[in-house]
Amino acid sequence: MLAALVWVTASVSFAELSLVQFDVFPGYDQVTREGNWFPIVCEIKNNGPSFSGTVEVSNGTYGKDQTHRVTIELPTGTLKRITLPAFAAGRYAGVWNVRLADARGKTISEQTALRPRVQVGWETMLLGSLSRTPGGSPNFRPLNKSQAELQPTAARFQPSVFPDNPLLLEALDAIYLSAEVAGELRNEQVNALLGWLNAGGHLIVSLEQATDVNALPWLKEVLPFEPKESRLLQNHSQLQDWASGLAGSGNAGEASFSDLRPDPNFELKDMQALTGGVRDGRVLLKSGDVPLIVRGNRGLGRVTVLTFNPEREPFRSWKNSQSFWSKLAGVPASVYSGRENYNGYGQSIDSIFGAMIDSRQVRKLPTTWLLTLLLVYLLVIGPLDRWWLNRIGKPMLTWITFPGYVVVFSLLIYLIGYKLRAGETEFNELHLVDVLRNGDRAELRGRTYASLYSPANAKFTLASKQKTATFRGELMSVTGRADSDNSTVRQKGDSFEADVFVPVWTSQLFTSDWWQSVPMPWDVTVKPQGETLAVEVVNHSGKRATNLQLVVGDRIYPLGELGEGESKSAKFKRDEGTELSVFTRANSQRFFDIAQRRQYAFGETKRGQISDLPSSSIAVSFIRQAETGESYRSFQLPQGLDLSEFAGQGNALLLAWTADNAPVPALNQFAAKRGFHHTLWRVPIVLSPKS
Repeated sequence: MLAALVWVTASVSFAELSLVQFDVFPGYDQVTREGNWFPIVCEIKNNGPSFSGTVEVSNGTYGKDQTHRVTIELPTGTLKRITLPAFAAGRYAGVWNVRLADARGKTISEQTALRPRVQVGWETMLLGSLSRTPGGSPNFRPLNKSQAELQPTAARFQPSVFPDNPLLLEALDAIYLSAEVAGELRNEQVNALLGWLNAGGHLIVSLEQATDVNALPWLKEVLPFEPKESRLLQNHSQLQDWASGLAGSGNAGEASFSDLRPDPNFELKDMQALTGGVRDGRVLLKSGDVPLIVRGNRGLGRVTVLTFNPEREPFRSWKNSQSFWSKLAGVPASVYSGRENYNGYGQSIDSIFGAMIDSRQVRKLPTTWLLTLLLVYLLVIGPLDRWWLNRIGKPMLTWITFPGYVVVFSLLIYLIGYKLRAGETEFNELHLVDVLRNGDRAELRGRTYASLYSPANAKFTLASKQKTATFRGELMSVTGRADSDNSTVRQKGDSFEADVFVPVWTSQLFTSDWWQSVPMPWDVTVKPQGETLAVEVVNHSGKRATNLQLVVGDRIYPLGELGEGESKSAKFKRDEGTELSVFTRANSQRFFDIAQRRQYAFGETKRGQISDLPSSSIAVSFIRQAETGESYRSFQLPQGLDLSEFAGQGNALLLAWTADNAPVPALNQFAAKRGFHHTLWRVPIVLSPKS
């Protein structure tokens, strides 16, 4: 009887499980990128009874890490697709466990030990592809060295699973979009794509028919090219010359390949291209009077138009197409230099923000004090104890004196720790905010670095009020792991609520990436007038800016202060100001040493801190200017943090520091007795179509 009951129960449970289909797809076509967010797409088909469930994503590698949860309703007969953000912290691909549970926590289905097929280094080119056909996706030229994580990689999307969250696209340097596929994207996906472009992405669009563009107002508006009619080109050898560096134009530092051999099968066949007009852009390559490649700036990003379809013949069979894509996408020439590259093992830039905002209530015990205390302890429990017990003639008392010494020194260590580290709850925030114009409004792409100090072992709740936001712990240097981040993150749409644990007398750093649409907080006009720059700035941020700097090309100019609602006009000669690289090196020369010292439990406290927050935050925004190329002395950066490339194209940036001011509500959902909220606004201004 009991056996029959067990058999029936097991049969019912198995039947319930078989009625739920649970599929999980990590990354971009199973490709992820170190130090960046990526999507985990879950498809759930429920053919059984309706139920409320929870999808839980956790890291399956050894050690503590975040757990992400999202609650879903699954009526009978429904197919639901949800996307959760995950962070690739390590240099090599992590392992992920994804579980579907019911309202009681019972596991309905589970996918364990999921591993992306490829994880590229943070410094490696990664391109997303929305091609018309699987075989039409771009491919890059292979490297002539053994470092597989440095091989430029392309990952193909199905339009149905293309992310609708711009934060989950930022790991991609470029996205290839066939105009024929663009019409399959939903409005939310289009908005995410345009947000990613405006924040620094490189969108590559191929055309075949003018109607593909004219039918989509958003695509027509963003392209720097207005297609008209189709023309058959008998001569398109310019593509070979451009990839070889013999024709056309491009970006400084991008790869060119002088070793390319002619491909007669490609050059002798006719190729179809579109004629048309160029607007807000420039022609990189043309055949006669027909543009082949047109490029234009859009916010911090750029759009490249191919007036031909690379998914069709003769381009598709071209033997040198891999080299062409490597140059078009902007793969640096150094990648193909033939020498081994170890820059990927640099320090995490998170440590610099931690050195800026960590609580000053926490002080480290100097190493000399530690050694002195250890020496005194050894002397007391050894020679001194033996000497005085022999002197009084009672050496057996060591069984009593030794535990006494341990108790006394333990109390002394606790007292020293209390004096050095005890304090009040403190929550500090530093916001880096890119102001991206979108019509009359602005899209704010924000990075919030938050430091939380706790005087006791305690849990705290952090939450974002933005529609789109992610949350993670500090990314540690070299090891690529979150620092004891065992928080639980509950996804609220594309935002979050998190419970974090902070040990007694310690500070922990957390990061939130977010998007927010607001009225334009800064109006900036920069007009080049020969060798003079005319600048006008209006402050609508709601707070007085105490440090204004203007970057134009390779120079930085001070603008002083500017109150809320006030405007300022100024003129500079181009050779005035300071070289941007000089400014960056002067304000970041201690960064690498600080990043290392911050990982040590002992040492001189001030040598691991940064006090000049405005200048240091600006230096971080151009940190590539300060790197010397030495192995292991580079910084690991998330996509879009460094603005050197945008400035290097001859464009301008306004950098404005507002103290005790935040553009969005604070993350802390608790009262902190101490804290501050500072903001560095970064406003890009495109000066020319130069790309």
